[in-house]
Amino acid sequence: MLHVVSTGPRSGPASYPRPVADQFDLNQLMAQAQAMQEQLLAAQAEAAEQVVVGQSGGGVVRVEVTGGMEFRSVTIDPGAVDPDDVEMLQDLVLAALHDAMAKVGELRQGLTSGIGPQGGLDGLLG
Repeated sequence: MLHVVSTGPRSGPASYPRPVADQFDLNQLMAQAQAMQEQLLAAQAEAAEQVVVGQSGGGVVRVEVTGGMEFRSVTIDPGAVDPDDVEMLQDLVLAALHDAMAKVGELRQGLTSGIGPQGGLDGLLG
């Protein structure tokens, strides 16, 4: 005669936890991060090659800078040069630099806005 003793809930392969469809997949996350990193590097390289022009005073002072932050040139209209008002020229140059840097920021933002599964760098995180 066979005697069966119950030891509690059924054990064996049927009792192992089953994967949930929405369960966190570290491998998929790492692959996404790698792809995003490659896209970001490509966008940075593209930005470094592009040149933006910052200007002030209606264009009397112009500054050319690459997306890689390399300043290429400064052009000052001779009519903007007043030996009695050097401070105004300095302010115009500074304003043109600020304008150029804002444009570099816009350039970089535009090139990186499509990176990530949700269309942005922080799309990876939610």
